[in-house]
Amino acid sequence: MKSVRLIAVVAVLAIVGALMPAQAQFRFGPKLGVTVSELHFNSSTFDSNNRAGFTAGAMMEFTVPVAGWGFDASVMYVRRNSRWMTENGVSKDNRDYIDIPLNFKWKINIPLINSIVRPYLATGPSFSILTSRRSAEEAYRNRKFDTAWNFGFGAELFKKVQVGASYGLGLTKALKTVGATGTSNINGRNRYWTITAAYLF
Repeated sequence: MKSVRLIAVVAVLAIVGALMPAQAQFRFGPKLGVTVSELHFNSSTFDSNNRAGFTAGAMMEFTVPVAGWGFDASVMYVRRNSRWMTENGVSKDNRDYIDIPLNFKWKINIPLINSIVRPYLATGPSFSILTSRRSAEEAYRNRKFDTAWNFGFGAELFKKVQVGASYGLGLTKALKTVGATGTSNINGRNRYWTITAAYLF
């Protein structure tokens, strides 16, 4: 019985491997862009402003051609700049991350213009690892790991260049207060827009 199961599994894998090149596209390439981020605090006494940053890295994409659905994954270096105001004044924090966004993607099929421009929708989680110093100031500390959920849209131009925008909704605390009198329970979550361009081979 075990031999029959093993043969069946091997046969299925062989069939999938034989069909994959004809039914799917795998591409990769460089990706870069800009970010506009802010910290969303759980206290009305903290007011954060939008600040610009940048991102650069590499992206891979897997797509089923006719259906247009698939996914992409990237490994990006991201600089997120923050500036917020409290009753005690203005605080600034520049944070560097290695960001790994994973998106489910649907490319909308419009036959007459697909070879020139093809719009798409994307959504999925993003996992960020802090690489810069942890403490923004004595009273505030950046968290080492952050997760978010992205909602994006964009267009593929001439089947090579993808230009897109996404909004990241922070799911975990990116910054928290430590040891500051009266502010020990205040934390901030990342909120950010990212505009990118990728060239896929």
